[in-house]
Amino acid sequence: MKVADNVNPNVYEKGSVREVTKSDLDEELNDDFDQREIFDIIRNISDPEHPLTLEELRVVEESNVIIDNKNNLVHVYFTPTIPHCSMATLIGLSIRVQLLRALPSRFKVTVEVTEGTHVSEHAVNKQLADKERIAAALENNNLVQIINQCVRSV
Repeated sequence: MKVADNVNPNVYEKGSVREVTKSDLDEELNDDFDQREIFDIIRNISDPEHPLTLEELRVVEESNVIIDNKNNLVHVYFTPTIPHCSMATLIGLSIRVQLLRALPSRFKVTVEVTEGTHVSEHAVNKQLADKERIAAALENNNLVQIINQCVRSV
């Protein structure tokens, strides 16, 4: 069994959950996605090494989500808990899969390591940007099982 990279991570309090309003439930109303909505989609993804969410570990934060509805772009920066995290690509892939499953197909989703937070950030970002590599990874049943465990509802 593999030992976790970060055996004793810092754990932070979860933020507040957005209250659902009447307009949120109105299917006739055409409203754009916002930063908080995108964050709500990814905040409860489980860390692959710990029974904690990416929000609790501050791997994802609302301020690191960029949404451009006009151009159908979503960009998420995530921060691994340690600079040499061996799970960074898996975490990025889990974020990407969760967003691709939850958002309309018109969106182009980009997921990257926050600059300066990982020793191999360029290599991880290159992997996360490579559509062929992602497609191949998602054909690996073992990897898909791990991702599904990470993105399941908490």
